[in-house]
Amino acid sequence: MSTSKNEVREAAIIADPDLPKVTITREFDATPELVFRAHVDPEIFAQWIGPNRYQVTIDRWQAETGGSYRYLIGEGEERQGFFGSFHQVLPDELKVVQTWGWEGMPDAVSLETLTFTELPGGRTLLTSVGLVDSMEAQAGMLASGMEVGVNEGYAKLDELLARE
Repeated sequence: MSTSKNEVREAAIIADPDLPKVTITREFDATPELVFRAHVDPEIFAQWIGPNRYQVTIDRWQAETGGSYRYLIGEGEERQGFFGSFHQVLPDELKVVQTWGWEGMPDAVSLETLTFTELPGGRTLLTSVGLVDSMEAQAGMLASGMEVGVNEGYAKLDELLARE
């Protein structure tokens, strides 16, 4: 089922009550290959990641197994850095395993696995499973307002994918 132009599709963000794990799922009206590319191509990634009010600058981006990344999100001089390593980038399997961290809390790093599953009608189910080192870090992630950035970012991604 596709969404109308005025309908906003929300990501499901689920915190495991027993493990420091957060699972995010979201459907897209585009093929898994296109959604995967939007997560590994720095020019596309910078156009959709994060809340609407912020700009993104890619500082470093090596989307390959063993590569790393760093990008900045914000306005003017007020920018926050995010960084990580691409542990596995597997285009044939439509899978990415990476770490993700925020420079404001450099010890709270998440290990994320992204999978891009084909759905009927050329659609995609994106599943992101993130593990952090403690239940406190999980609570901090959820309290950070991450759902705004996730949902606004994915809405921008919907718009980009519709142009493909």
